[in-house]
Amino acid sequence: MALSRGLRCCQRAFAWLPVLIIALVVLWSYYAYVCELCLVTLSNPVEKVAYLTIFHILFVLFVWTYWKSIFTLPVQPGKKYHMSYADKERYENEERPEVQRQILAEIARKLPVYTRTGNGGVRFCDRCQLIKPDRCHHCSVCAICVLKMDHHCPWVNNCIGFSNYKFFLLFLAYSLLYCLYIAATVFKYFIKYWTGELTNGRSKFHVLFLLFVAVMFFVSLMFLFGYHCWLVSRNRSTLEAFSAPVFQNGPDKNGFNLGFVKNLQQVFGEEKKLWLLPIASSQGDGHFFPMRALCEAQNPLLANEEQWEDDGIDEEPHDSGEASSLAIERET
Repeated sequence: MALSRGLRCCQRAFAWLPVLIIALVVLWSYYAYVCELCLVTLSNPVEKVAYLTIFHILFVLFVWTYWKSIFTLPVQPGKKYHMSYADKERYENEERPEVQRQILAEIARKLPVYTRTGNGGVRFCDRCQLIKPDRCHHCSVCAICVLKMDHHCPWVNNCIGFSNYKFFLLFLAYSLLYCLYIAATVFKYFIKYWTGELTNGRSKFHVLFLLFVAVMFFVSLMFLFGYHCWLVSRNRSTLEAFSAPVFQNGPDKNGFNLGFVKNLQQVFGEEKKLWLLPIASSQGDGHFFPMRALCEAQNPLLANEEQWEDDGIDEEPHDSGEASSLAIERET
């Protein structure tokens, strides 16, 4: 018992290592830019003030969004999705799988749950003992079910989901701007140090290395941010991009796609003035999400359309026979 607790403590401490690395790199970049570049290398006071002002604005936004991504706890499903004591006792005491399926089906009928497992069954977490809301998944690292789970990010040591997905996107965006601004303003003095026009040895090392680090992080973040922008435009999570959510009529990768503008509002909210600020403004409570199928059913013009297309490519055919069976999804 003591050994297992010690291993868990070591594992939790080791999980903070990527966060510590990012923090050290950011602190060094602050010192290198402010002290070695602005205070030592720059001689023009107007240029120095301008550089420092813009840099500190980006630095505050970057640190703020990174902090919110780390320390905004993932939201777990509400109590109504957990099995009651009577249902739990009845479920655990029942040995026949078909009866267990019926119990879960009865509980799910009372909840706004529309997605199913791959064979059309009720999505049930055996570890957390709850019916999973739509887009909810169990995180093996956090050991909890997370609403609208996207992925578990080691660089923030947190699960990215409904509560902090907006903060994570802003963190990526301001990280890109932070790196781009550093690279753009440092490049001129990088050339001067490289050609020998400037000879300060200590500042030369910091300025040269600062440009390499900024460009390296910018390139890696650019691909990651671009991928998540594409996900937001399609209203998908990373998990849904790899495995399409399953509805009563079968899997549909565009089941939650409401159109570009509404997809943005799902993450950033309707108040555009709050979009660029690390303030919670996402729509809903993470338990229910508008679906394209429901919108089509409410709109007879859309309901009469034969098929929706994604970027000009027809949807994959669905196997409607799978939707009739019920099964239990167990997390392993």
